[in-house]
Amino acid sequence: MSSTTLADRNQTIIDEFRSNAGVVGGYFSGVPLLLLHHTGAKSGIERVSPLAMQRLGHGWAVFASKGGADENPAWYYNVLAHPDTSIEVGTETVPVRAREARGDEYESIWTRQKAINPNFARYEQRTRRPYIPVIVLEPR
Repeated sequence: MSSTTLADRNQTIIDEFRSNAGVVGGYFSGVPLLLLHHTGAKSGIERVSPLAMQRLGHGWAVFASKGGADENPAWYYNVLAHPDTSIEVGTETVPVRAREARGDEYESIWTRQKAINPNFARYEQRTRRPYIPVIVLEPR
């Protein structure tokens, strides 16, 4: 069993992202990623999470899939509590405001993501959550 923690794996991805202008290989080869900066809803500690993203005309979408786990990832609660944050896309850092997609907007983004990356359809089937949240990040 590996003693590598999620934090260690994420840091490796973050380092590769920053060293290669936003491009990451291995499991994430060809997957568009961004780095989401977020502040702990309870702790107040700033964190960075590498996330699969979908480019929208007015911003970006990220997905609280947590690999199909039955609970939302911590970053989801953090951006709901502190929606004014920033992301790294390629070599740029962009201040953004986060909000949860709802209704037709949600359906459009989520359906497209499942078509782009079939892993997300598997996450949807695996989880007991009623839906996997989609967070829209818009420049501010």
